[in-house]
Amino acid sequence: MPHSHIARLLVLFLLLPAGAQAEDFRQDLMERRARAMQMMGADTIMILWSAPYRTYSRNINYEYRQDSDLYYFTGVEQDGTILVLMPGNPSRREILFIKRRDPAREHWQGKMLTPEEAASATGIATVWLNSEFEAFVDAILSARPYGLPPDSVSAEYDAFFKALSTNAGRLFLLLDPRPRSGGTPGPAYEFSNKVRERFPGIKIQDGTAIMRDLRMIKTAYEQKILRRSVEIAAEAQKAAMAAARPGMHEYQVKAVLEYTYRSMGAMGWSYPPIVGSGPNANILHYEGSARLMQPGDLLLVDAAANYQYLTGDITRTYPVSGTFTAEQKDVYRIVLRAQDEARKIAKPGATLGELQSKVAAVIREGLLQLGLITDPKGDQYRTWLTHGTSHFIGMDVHDVGNAGSPLVPGMAFVMEPGIYVREGALENLPKTPENAAFIEKVRPAFEKYRNIGIRIEDSFLMTEAGLECLSAGVPRTIEEVEAFMRSRSPIPGRIP
Repeated sequence: MPHSHIARLLVLFLLLPAGAQAEDFRQDLMERRARAMQMMGADTIMILWSAPYRTYSRNINYEYRQDSDLYYFTGVEQDGTILVLMPGNPSRREILFIKRRDPAREHWQGKMLTPEEAASATGIATVWLNSEFEAFVDAILSARPYGLPPDSVSAEYDAFFKALSTNAGRLFLLLDPRPRSGGTPGPAYEFSNKVRERFPGIKIQDGTAIMRDLRMIKTAYEQKILRRSVEIAAEAQKAAMAAARPGMHEYQVKAVLEYTYRSMGAMGWSYPPIVGSGPNANILHYEGSARLMQPGDLLLVDAAANYQYLTGDITRTYPVSGTFTAEQKDVYRIVLRAQDEARKIAKPGATLGELQSKVAAVIREGLLQLGLITDPKGDQYRTWLTHGTSHFIGMDVHDVGNAGSPLVPGMAFVMEPGIYVREGALENLPKTPENAAFIEKVRPAFEKYRNIGIRIEDSFLMTEAGLECLSAGVPRTIEEVEAFMRSRSPIPGRIP
């Protein structure tokens, strides 16, 4: 991508009205919390915790990333933060707990929020220090008011206290996913265990479904930010495509992606970019990025940007030499047609499961024509298509949602068909007479298409007007890809 094009995009980004955007975000946060409390009921309380720092090595941490659910409600990126929602309270329906400012820590890690700053940014009027949280919980779950003047007469907590008195009080915690065997439980699980011991009368409920239903439908503000996130990811994909050449290492393409994200205002990648050439294109979550790309290689790039905690998901597969071989085209056309056919049925009322079924039907038909399967009705196609082909996107690249829910405006998702003719796929099948016959029949086709791995993935938003492809600007068809590769500027000192 020409530097002048990046410069123009940067200027547009820098000219955004920061104050107006902050106000829009704060208003959206307030509306999100209001919808959650409406779903909860007056006899409940919900508690959410921030993410902890994660250790990279010894005393070095990974770059901090806030818990998606806490950020969804607060926009706060600081660790040590806790949010409490109490829908039945007349005024203190939202309470935020944050760390006390520490000059020594600020010297090492940067400025911390004051209560006044946190209140202004989030729209939450009641902000206390997190050192008060245990005393607050002990008081509230014991039906004692907290934070009120002594001897004051107030109905602030009455709705929840009344529920506690009849053992009808409910505590919502986010208890999914559950910790793995032997793993360290998160703060919600540790807290739930303590509450069960001390306050057996309160009912602990998993609030994951509430978060799922809220986050599955993107607000107008989220849709705006998601569009920008995918726009950045699309520009990065094109920059990588323009840079890729035989004789380059995969990590050099990866560097182009990450440079583009940062230069256009994103926080960085939303997941480690997958940049796999040749046989590495068949490794679904390939991380090595060390291979030297050879003439005739296909390069599979699966990558997206984290822009203000929203992400899309884009994959493109293209020939580093600029032109597909006949065999590569054979496979590419099937994958492309699978996505095209799934797009046709991606309408309000359809489900992600139905999109995946359409993809599978097209892939079966194509693989049969190539000679890579012998039975179009069974599961032989799973030898070459080894993953699901649709998932929700949003704050997480595999975002929360119910795949069986009918698509409605506000839902964002991907369609990502793929075919992977990888080494070992036939040898690792169970040793049965049926598989032996299958292997014998498809062996010639396998040898013909060996090591071809292709995935095409785009990000979509369902709108009132219908399906919107957010990543439409990235070359996708064989003709578009080859034309784009022909238009690339030569790299100085290198033969294209």
